[in-house]
Amino acid sequence: MYDTFEQLQIDPAWTVKLGERGIGQPTAVQAESIPVILGGRDAIVQSQTGTGKTLAFLLPILQKIDPAAKHVQAMIIVPTRELGMQIMRVAEDLIGDGPIRCQALIGGAALSRQLEKLKQSSPHLVVGTPGRINELIKARKLNVHKVATLVVDEVDHVFELGSMKEVYSIFKALQRSTQSLFFSATIPSEITEAADAWMTDPVEIRINPDQRTASTLEHLAFNCEARDKIDTLRRIVRLYNPPKAMVFVNATADVSDVVSKLQHLGLSVDALYGEAGKQQRANVMQSFRDGKFQLLLATDVAARGLDIDQVTHVINLDMPLNAESYLHRAGRTGRMGRSGTVISIVAPKERFIISKFRKSLRISIDEKEMYEGKVVDAGEAPRGGGFRRSESPDAPRSGGFGARTSGARDAGRRSPAEGERPGRGSSEASRGPARTGGSEASRGPARTSGSEASRGPARTGGSGRAGESRSVAGRGAGAAAGSGGAQRRQDKPGAPSNAQQPSKKAGGRKPETAKERKNKGAPKWLKAKQQEEGGEG
Repeated sequence: MYDTFEQLQIDPAWTVKLGERGIGQPTAVQAESIPVILGGRDAIVQSQTGTGKTLAFLLPILQKIDPAAKHVQAMIIVPTRELGMQIMRVAEDLIGDGPIRCQALIGGAALSRQLEKLKQSSPHLVVGTPGRINELIKARKLNVHKVATLVVDEVDHVFELGSMKEVYSIFKALQRSTQSLFFSATIPSEITEAADAWMTDPVEIRINPDQRTASTLEHLAFNCEARDKIDTLRRIVRLYNPPKAMVFVNATADVSDVVSKLQHLGLSVDALYGEAGKQQRANVMQSFRDGKFQLLLATDVAARGLDIDQVTHVINLDMPLNAESYLHRAGRTGRMGRSGTVISIVAPKERFIISKFRKSLRISIDEKEMYEGKVVDAGEAPRGGGFRRSESPDAPRSGGFGARTSGARDAGRRSPAEGERPGRGSSEASRGPARTGGSEASRGPARTSGSEASRGPARTGGSGRAGESRSVAGRGAGAAAGSGGAQRRQDKPGAPSNAQQPSKKAGGRKPETAKERKNKGAPKWLKAKQQEEGGEG
């Protein structure tokens, strides 16, 4: 293992710049790859995400460029605009005011501007997407006959996006002696087969192939129903409060819907997805780097290969489609030896995916729950506490799932008074107006003054003729409070006066018949039909 970049034959001019940026010791992939690339050999390099692959190919490329020449000498192909711009930032940061010129040729950007800059700058290094580079080569606007080194970064993803034909056309335009380099965290068998056709005796460099993710990562899973995923995400964010976190979904069509729901819940979030315009995507990325919002919602395509400082958490709102996607998502955090946490929000039908990832990636994914503001192991929270609101052990449970206080339960279980038939009770006179919305007389005193005149005998268990006592008391209290209730209603704007109140016969409202009670909740059209039938009878 090399301890310094000087031992890797990197020029002091570059090592000084690396030291200024706090980079003093090469990583394993850099130590293995740089000597091979400087020696001119083709190579297939596999290493975990976040292990420094960009510098592994960029440093030797920059060192081999001749600033005096006025043609393209090196080309880096990337699957997405974001990854291309990230590599451009690293290159420009290292070059500074130096004589080496580089240019991005990214699809989706204005072609006319790229052509104009291509003529003016005559770049030594080109970073671009396969479609745009192939387009410029076919239009004879980009001369690649003197390209000495070609790098395909995230090579498996380049092929997944259907860019194999474009890459093949680019290879055909290059000289046979061009050095070819494939870099990725995962190298499927298809890549090895393609290398046999395009490379000459390539060196295979695989860093810790049995360890598919960084050892500094913690992998967690929170189980919940599919309908509760958004709320579970909210609780996770409130609990961990990461400075920056990336949230992944599978479908671009879901991005705007999820963003609106999370913003409605008060979370600081914005989205990155392929269909957005170039400037919009650039603005979102810059705002996220600057810490202007907390959560970056993204799809696999948009976020592939991104390296953003201080991303401490990756959250899978949708489970990845395969183990490779899980690896690349997880690689957005815990980079270059830093710690990170990968959290998956798992619906019941997705739990088999967690078991699958444990076996294929050889990682430990711990199942957790949230209980009383803490993260506990699954099963430790009593009665499924991972999905209950945090509450004090002594506090009465109220709110969700129809819970009632003891008082409400006691009121609901009122026993019938002596002499009163169970069920509806012996008399409906005192309760009828309250149910039909006519007069509030029988309920008014109980609501405003705490008097239980109309309801008290039955509730307080009065002795003797309770049924009669209840009926008489209800009528008496209702009559006594009627004028008071009407006066209170009159004080409200637009309330009818006493003169406008419907007239009542002595003794209160006429008791309802059994048929009227039965049809109280019937729709209007049914009531009208029944009235017509009654009239005809």
